[in-house]
Amino acid sequence: MAFELPDLPYAHDALAAKGMSAETLEYHHDLHHKAYVDNGNKLIAGTEWDGKSLEEIIVGTYDKSAVAQNGIFNNISQLWNHNQFWEMMGPGDNAMPGELEKALTESFGSVDEFKSQFSAAGAGQFGSGWAWLVKNADGSLAVTKTENGVNPLCFNQTALLGCDVWEHSYYIDFRNKRPAYLSNFLDNLVNWENVASRM
Repeated sequence: MAFELPDLPYAHDALAAKGMSAETLEYHHDLHHKAYVDNGNKLIAGTEWDGKSLEEIIVGTYDKSAVAQNGIFNNISQLWNHNQFWEMMGPGDNAMPGELEKALTESFGSVDEFKSQFSAAGAGQFGSGWAWLVKNADGSLAVTKTENGVNPLCFNQTALLGCDVWEHSYYIDFRNKRPAYLSNFLDNLVNWENVASRM
């Protein structure tokens, strides 16, 4: 069964007032995300991964000893990453639930310190990749960063929040100002209810 490109959970222009333009979503979702879906489907067709879940393919094809991952992993992992990414943002007021605020304060000292660490991880990721808030297997929270399409599933972690720092995610709206994009993401775009639901 082939994977499909999921619809955005909001209109293309729904995040424009919050700093992510309709043009960005048209390129990022309709072209880049779709390419991961199409390429991933082609690469797994007729292989042992045909019919497996995204999560099974990601964990099964990730090679922790490799500098560069294989094509199946790269496309399927990015497909999964983007499926999560759109859900992690929203056009609403995006107030942070109390239980999440409490967990972040306990883990990082304050919500502001969490945001500072998350932004630093994203800005410090050399080249393409992602910044993450994860829950480790022991229940602790941590901020991480990964290169290219690598994600927390590879390390037996739960992705609570992820921010795409590939240039196609921010260049139309922020040009080369990745730190400004990250700050805007945290302050205006994140759907904190969604983040809390992943705890």
